[in-house]
Amino acid sequence: MKISEVIAGKASQQVVTISPDATVRDLIALLAEHNIGAVIVSTDGSSVDGIVSERDVVRKLHGDDSVLGAAVSAIMTPSVRSVAPGDSLDETRRLMTERRFRHVPVVEDGVLRGIVSIGDVVKAHIDQIEFERDQLDSYVHQT
Repeated sequence: MKISEVIAGKASQQVVTISPDATVRDLIALLAEHNIGAVIVSTDGSSVDGIVSERDVVRKLHGDDSVLGAAVSAIMTPSVRSVAPGDSLDETRRLMTERRFRHVPVVEDGVLRGIVSIGDVVKAHIDQIEFERDQLDSYVHQT
């Protein structure tokens, strides 16, 4: 299974982005509004300048309430690993597990095409296993 299939199977293919100049308070509102755990930081909506998650907010807020007025660029992760639509589900799952990523942007030719979460990857893997089980079950019971 390819990442493009995982994205196609998502309820929404919308990718939420935020400007690096937006405040952390704006970020929190965006996360809550869309019920998501991470946002791609982008100056133009199609490039990936960084990624910022709920965890980033919590870690920076601990002991410093002033971070709410800070720019998202102050708390984002600027060095972002991405995957391509043609990458395999197995490669992506391995990357996310080894690097402890919960969200990975999907980029093709330098343009943001989507984002996959660990939940998306696990769901796709389970669907794949269930399909294979059903195929084997069907084969066994036809003979």
